[in-house]
Amino acid sequence: MINLIKNIKNIFGYPLQRAVRIAIKVRRKISLLGVDYGMGLLKTSISMMLLAGLVCSSAMTPRLHAEPAPRRLNVFTVKRDGVIHFYVQNLGLASITATLDMDMTNLQGNTTFPYTTTLGGNVTVEAFALSRIETNAPWNYRYENSCVIGSATAVPDENYSYQLPYAPGSSFPVSQGYHGSFSHCGPDEFAIDWKMPVGTPVHAARGGVVVQSKDDMNRGGPDRKFEKDANCVLIQHSDGTIGIYGHLKHGGNKVKVGDHVNAGDIIALSGNTGFSNGAHLHFAVFKAKNGKERLSLPVKFRDASQQMVTLEMGHTYTAAPLDIFPGETPALAVAGHPAAPITAAKMLQ
Repeated sequence: MINLIKNIKNIFGYPLQRAVRIAIKVRRKISLLGVDYGMGLLKTSISMMLLAGLVCSSAMTPRLHAEPAPRRLNVFTVKRDGVIHFYVQNLGLASITATLDMDMTNLQGNTTFPYTTTLGGNVTVEAFALSRIETNAPWNYRYENSCVIGSATAVPDENYSYQLPYAPGSSFPVSQGYHGSFSHCGPDEFAIDWKMPVGTPVHAARGGVVVQSKDDMNRGGPDRKFEKDANCVLIQHSDGTIGIYGHLKHGGNKVKVGDHVNAGDIIALSGNTGFSNGAHLHFAVFKAKNGKERLSLPVKFRDASQQMVTLEMGHTYTAAPLDIFPGETPALAVAGHPAAPITAAKMLQ
C-alpha cells in the first residue's frame, strides 16, 4: 500500500496522493467496525477522478467525442436490521445506466452481479441488499461502479424520420458516414459528419430535452489528445435515446440544460473543436449498452424530396421544410423506476 501511495505521488502529484491517503484512513476506521466500505469508496473516488479528467490513464478507452464529466452517480448504503441496502442516485437530468460489481465474503445479494440498472434524471432507487450467510462469521465486501449517460432500456422509434440538422433549404455534403474509416467505429459506428463552415447554425434534428450543453473549449485537431476538447449539445428524445451534436463552436451554444426544444430549433453553431480533421458537424443517436459502454443507432433522415434516406459519404443533402416534422412531447422518466427521488426518511423505515 505504501508503494502504491508513492507511485501515485510520482505519477499524479501530491493532491491525489493526499486524497488517496484520506480514503485509506476512512477505510481503516470503518473496517474496525467489521464492515469494509472503504475500498469500494476508494475505488469509486479514483474512478470519478479519472472520469473528471483529474487523472489520465493509458488503459482508458479513447472516446471520439468526449463529453464533459460532471459527477453523475452517487452510491451509498443504509444498514437496517443487519442488512446492507445499496442505493444508487442519478445526480443529473439525463438518464444514466450504472453497473456495480461486488467482491464479498460471507455475504449474499438479493440479485446477480454485475448489477446494471438505468435511472431517470434526478432519481434515487434501492439497487439491492446484502445479508450475512453465517451469522457469527466475519464478513466484508468491496465494490466497483461505473456509469454512462443514456438508457439501456430505451426502445428506439425505428419509424422516426430525423430532420437534417441545418436550415431548411440549405445543403451540406456528408464527409464521413456510418462505419467511416477515420473515426466512426465502436460506439460511434453509426455517426454522421457533414462538412460545414465554422459558425453555421445547427438545428435540432429531433425534439426533446437538453441534458448537456458544453461550449467552453476552443481548440481541436486530428489527434486523440483533443478528444476532451469537443464542445457538444446532447438532447434526450421521447423514446429514451439521446442525440449528440459535436465539435461545436466555442461560445456558440444557444441552449442550456433543461431546455425543451423542437425539431428545427437552432441549438448551437458548428465548429472544429475536439478530435477533428476539419470544420464539420458530428451527429449521432445513442443508447447505453451497460454501465460501461454505449451503442450508436442507425437512423434515417427526411430530405427536401420528403423521402426517408440513409445518408452516405460523398453525397450532398438538402434539408426539408420544417412543417413536415410534428412536435414531440419529451419524456425523461424511465419505465420501472419512480418519478420522484426516495427520501431519507423512507430509506430509514
